[in-house]
Amino acid sequence: MEDKRSASASCRPQDVQKKRLPIGVEDFADFRKMNYYYVDKTGFIKELLDNPGKVNLFTRPRRFGKSLNMSMLKYFLETGTDRSLFDGLAIARETALCEAYMGQFPVISVSLKTAHADGFEEAKNQLCSIIGEEALRFYFLTESENLNENEKELYRQLIRVDTGNQGIYSISDAALTGSLRTLSMLLQKHYGRNVIILIDEYDVPLAKANERGYYDKMVGLIRNMFDSALKTNGNLQMAVLTGCLRVSKESIFTGLNNLKMYTLLDAECDDYFGFTDAEVCQMLDYYGLSEYYDITKEWYDGYRIVNAYVYNPWDVINWCNQLQTNPSQRPKSYWKNSSSNEEVRRFLRRMGNGVTKTQIERLIAGETVQKKIEEQLTYNTMYDTVENMWSLLYATGYLTQGALPADNLVQLKIPNNEVREIFSDLVLELFSEKVAEDGTLVTEFCSALKSGDPADVERVFTKCMGKTISIRDTVPSCAKRIGMDGTTCRRAERGGATRAVKKEFKENFYHGMILGILFYKGDWGVVSNREAGDGYFDIAIEIEDEGIGIIIEMKYAEGGDLAGACQEALSQINENNYTAELKEDDMGTILKYGIACYKKQCRVVLEREMQ
Repeated sequence: MEDKRSASASCRPQDVQKKRLPIGVEDFADFRKMNYYYVDKTGFIKELLDNPGKVNLFTRPRRFGKSLNMSMLKYFLETGTDRSLFDGLAIARETALCEAYMGQFPVISVSLKTAHADGFEEAKNQLCSIIGEEALRFYFLTESENLNENEKELYRQLIRVDTGNQGIYSISDAALTGSLRTLSMLLQKHYGRNVIILIDEYDVPLAKANERGYYDKMVGLIRNMFDSALKTNGNLQMAVLTGCLRVSKESIFTGLNNLKMYTLLDAECDDYFGFTDAEVCQMLDYYGLSEYYDITKEWYDGYRIVNAYVYNPWDVINWCNQLQTNPSQRPKSYWKNSSSNEEVRRFLRRMGNGVTKTQIERLIAGETVQKKIEEQLTYNTMYDTVENMWSLLYATGYLTQGALPADNLVQLKIPNNEVREIFSDLVLELFSEKVAEDGTLVTEFCSALKSGDPADVERVFTKCMGKTISIRDTVPSCAKRIGMDGTTCRRAERGGATRAVKKEFKENFYHGMILGILFYKGDWGVVSNREAGDGYFDIAIEIEDEGIGIIIEMKYAEGGDLAGACQEALSQINENNYTAELKEDDMGTILKYGIACYKKQCRVVLEREMQ
């Protein structure tokens, strides 16, 4: 396997006008016409068309490029397409395939991602609008010489707008159920060619319906639409669907024997959703950001789809965009902010009820947990069992596979630092909820902290740590990968830099635990990670009515040297003059705490300073 990366790739001149980064852009024509940076995924077209199913379903996590690939398919296949959109791309070299397929078919292309209403009637209206707006693209059918008046009336039923409510399409239930089949029949008659149907994010209406309590009604509507359009439809050339979950055939795809699946456990098309390592290296090089390769890999790589390893493209694009504006930007979870992360939250709430602390500790530490994956889920049962929830986390991208599956069991792990941070943040959120339920812990901890009793602070915090997971010492930087031909990819590690990242993650976790306790002490002024003196302190507290100021510096005691880590923390407070602001605010008593943690152990030391 050729390693296309260049560890010493030179940065391109910054005075060259760069292509724009495509944040939120999903239309393929926009990429090609408006000077956006495009990662060439047109090889997907060839792999799909070389061995297509009649109906093809691709399941991938959100933000992995599904919508852009569907748009690319539409522009490639649709009658009258602008062929220049594909100039210079990989697919253009496949001359025979382009001759046979490019611009040869009428294409119906709908995205169901906007059908996510709070109630069934509103959701149905949204589906009517999606169908109506797509049907409007073919207004020429009203004048088609190949359609009779009855057929033209069938078309008009799909674009009819409610005169009393402009903008709402008044498609009858019967017309909506048969809408895709009807439209494909009309287009086939007009063009004399069978039709391609593309349905992006097919399962979004089901997910929302499950959340809002109208799941059965929505399942019935979607199943009837799909049965009509995809089963025994003589006008259908091929259909392609995308979604996050492979919803069970019994739920949606009843009797559909021509369905070809491409899931996270299938090798076909495994690297066409998400960015490969070589593609990310090329992007970083193009924008003069090659020096950020290691940290990009740490945070956004790690998803394994059989033989392919891919990055989350949404993250990489946003990360590159922010680095151009602020080169000192710390990596963050862009993916987290595009979802409620309810799947992980519900999973963690099962801790102690089918999910053990040890399993979660192993995941956060970068280890694997072996589980059976159920690929055919239904939204209304995905939280019913712990086994279903493991499968859900895998399907939605919160977990990925380690070793290749054996005996129907998959080695599951957290893919990267971004998702690890999501898990740890939600663990801390649940820890904070537990602390709130046991108000005595807040009282005990804050009382010991204020009175300057390090032994008691140590005792109470140790009790708190027993209520949540511990952090192990094996959080990896980036696993070494062995290519299919036996070659070894370079480890994303720069000596002490990687160890520092791991240590920072652990210190932040215990730091978050203390903040979770202090959050409920509303009459104290608590600030975190703010500049003071010659650096940034971890936590500072002002108890104004008593003139007490507290500085806390957290350390993770690598190797278990708690005493040494505590002294390091105190030295950092003094050397960087973290107490400067407390003194300026006339805090008469200043308590300087060095707190060191190791798994579920802690040590606390104190220096007291009087003004």
